[in-house]
Amino acid sequence: MVLPVSIGLTSRYIITPQLRLHLLERGSGHHRVLFVHGNISAATWWEELMLALPEADFHSVALDLRGYGHSQATPVDATRGVLDFCEDILALAVALGWEQFHLVGHSLGTGIAMQLLLDHPQRLQSVTLIGAMSPYGFGGTRGAEGIPIWPDYAGTGARMFNPELLRLMQAQYRGTEHPFAPLNALRNVVWHPSFQHPRESIILDSMLMPTLGEDNLPGDWTPSEHWPYFAPGTRGVSNAISPKYFNVSGIADLALKPPIWWVGGDADLVTSNEAASDTGRLGKVGRIPDYPGEAVFPIQPMHGQLAAVLARYGNVQKTFFQNAGHSPHLEQLNRFAPLFISFLSQATATTQAP
Repeated sequence: MVLPVSIGLTSRYIITPQLRLHLLERGSGHHRVLFVHGNISAATWWEELMLALPEADFHSVALDLRGYGHSQATPVDATRGVLDFCEDILALAVALGWEQFHLVGHSLGTGIAMQLLLDHPQRLQSVTLIGAMSPYGFGGTRGAEGIPIWPDYAGTGARMFNPELLRLMQAQYRGTEHPFAPLNALRNVVWHPSFQHPRESIILDSMLMPTLGEDNLPGDWTPSEHWPYFAPGTRGVSNAISPKYFNVSGIADLALKPPIWWVGGDADLVTSNEAASDTGRLGKVGRIPDYPGEAVFPIQPMHGQLAAVLARYGNVQKTFFQNAGHSPHLEQLNRFAPLFISFLSQATATTQAP
C-alpha cells in the first residue's frame, strides 16, 4: 500500500544508522518543525497542518515512526521505553542538519516528545503536546503522582490492545459493520462524531499499515497474579509506554525548560481522565470480568497526572478546543493553525541558539 501525498508536500526517505525512515517535508524557512504521529497512524495525519504553515517561514518534517507508514519495521525494545523512537528522531535531526527544532507530538508522539525533552532539552525550541498521554505511561497508575497499582504493572502493556481491533487490522478490514472496526474507532473514538475528514480513506489506510506482532504493535505480554491477570512483556510499542518502562515526570525538574503548548479536545476519549481503553474503565463497565473495584484498580487520571507535572514545569500554555476529540489539529484546523504559528514564532524568538 502506498499513501498518496498532498500537493505541496515532498515524500522521501532517509537512511540513518538504525533504519530507513520515510518522511514528508515542506518549506525551507528558519522555523524548523518536526512532527511525531501517534499510535495506529502515520505522517499523513500531519499533512493539513503542514500545508497551513507558510513554506517561506517554516521547514516542516513529519516522519513515519519505525514500524509505521512507509518506514522500516525495526523491532522495538520496550525495556528502553520509547528510547528506540527517540534515537531514530535524533538520527533524523542529524541527517537534516538540525541542531535545534520545534517538536510536535500527537498521542503516542507526545510520550516520545516528553522523553526527548527530558533527555535533550537544549535541542528543543518548543514542545507541542496534542492529545497528550500521561507522563507516567498508559494505564495502571493511580493519583496525580502516578503511583503504580501493582508491583508488576499488571493491566498495562500489549494485552491492553483490543484483540478484535487487532484482528480486524490484520484482516485489513475497512467496513463499519463490526463494532470494533478501525473506521468506527476513527469516527467515534479518535475524532468527535460530528467531524468528517475529506481524506478519511487515506487516514484509514494509514491505520492499517503498522507492522503487527510481538516486536512492534502491540508487543508481547506475560501472565500476572494480579487483576486483570496480564502484565507487560519486553517487546513492542504498547509495552514501551507501560509505566513499567516509561516515566518522564522528571521534565518538571529540568533546569532548561523550553515552552510547552498542551493542546486537547474537550471530547477526547483516547487520552483523558476517563480514557475509553483504560483497563480500569473496561473493568468498571464490565468489558473485563472480575473487576475488583475502583478502590483496588482505579481509572488512570491521565490529564490530572499531566497537569500536575506541567504545573511544576511552569513554562506552559494550555488550549482545549470545544467539540473536538483526540486530534484537534485535524478536527479544528482553522482554529488550531493560527495559534500554532503564533506559538512557534514566539518560541523561536525566545529560544534561538546564538
